[in-house]
Amino acid sequence: MHTHEKLIERFYQSFQKRDAAGMLDCYHPDIHFSDPVFTDLQGAQAAAMWRMLCANARDFSLQYSDIHADDESGKAHWEARYTFSQTQRPVHNRIEASFRFQDGKIISHQDDFNFWLWSRMALGPAGLLLGWTPVLKTKVRNSAHRNLQKFIHKHPV
Repeated sequence: MHTHEKLIERFYQSFQKRDAAGMLDCYHPDIHFSDPVFTDLQGAQAAAMWRMLCANARDFSLQYSDIHADDESGKAHWEARYTFSQTQRPVHNRIEASFRFQDGKIISHQDDFNFWLWSRMALGPAGLLLGWTPVLKTKVRNSAHRNLQKFIHKHPV
């Protein structure tokens, strides 16, 4: 197994335990993270997002598979099941992750999932009807970023 495959595996094993410190130990200090909700997080913001998600996760479980990596890049599939805190609705999100590495750490992490499918589960009828629209996507992104800023304010590093 390539050392970067082991690094990705360690990242997800830490995530399974909601061990944000273990996850962040896999990240380069200059990490860039992006997904359909958190579109552009750098360094400390990305670290705070994982700390927030680990701290707030309810009924959380995670499975990962198909880890592949070489000296420069990697990918993995992972699935998370949890209760979405704002609506108390169950979510089963399927994510494709891609990574880039620098100095033996993850320098770039891009998660991709179907926002409309996620919004149907997380938001119910509103997500079903509007989850494909830019309006709802923007509203969810703005809410997520506000929550992240509140978390950072309450939990400075």
